[in-house]
Amino acid sequence: MESSTEAEKKFFFNFSFFKVDPKWRWMADLAKEESAKEVENVIGNSGIRFRSYSTLGLRDDADFMFWFAAESLEEIQTAISKLYLTVFGKYITPSHVYISSTRPSIYAKTGRVPAFVAGEEAKQYVIVYPFIKTREWYLLPVQQRQKLMEEHIEVGKSYPQVVLNTTYSFGIHDEDFMLAFETDDIHAFQNLIMDLRGTQVSRYVAVDTPMIVCVKKDIIPLISSLG
Repeated sequence: MESSTEAEKKFFFNFSFFKVDPKWRWMADLAKEESAKEVENVIGNSGIRFRSYSTLGLRDDADFMFWFAAESLEEIQTAISKLYLTVFGKYITPSHVYISSTRPSIYAKTGRVPAFVAGEEAKQYVIVYPFIKTREWYLLPVQQRQKLMEEHIEVGKSYPQVVLNTTYSFGIHDEDFMLAFETDDIHAFQNLIMDLRGTQVSRYVAVDTPMIVCVKKDIIPLISSLG
């Protein structure tokens, strides 16, 4: 776990989804193994928080996702630049890229540091999606929004096996928020989303797609799974 001082720092999150060029599969197995090790070394030495996930076979627009967290955008850019300089980097193309930042919730009575930043162990799955509320939502009185959000938050408390990382994209990307739900039970997450559809806040949701399910996988087995 992180110290309180460390936890109070503000971080930028980057969710980068990639497609792999089919030509990668024609490379010799030994060359692919060496390239996977190269990527692992580059990312491991980047000095920023990082997790890797597979979306192989789960989407037609992405094969894997790298999740970065850093105190500056430049650190994220440097890590991704070094990724592209690897052999493997020549065979990948970004399909979705999202940027957001950590900040305290104005609705939750008790603040919670995102699990990723707090150093909590990653769960088997993360479901990532952009989230945009209608302009009508922001024109509601603050007290009314607070009341509606309290109902929303209570539903979430019914699913303790689902951990939410909420980050904010206002002004720095196209969406309002980036949500990353971590869980070891996909069915529990699906039940949560179905229950949230029945809350009053749901009427003020403009966009909550693409909703991308990602499976935790370390870099070397991840790259090996790509064929």
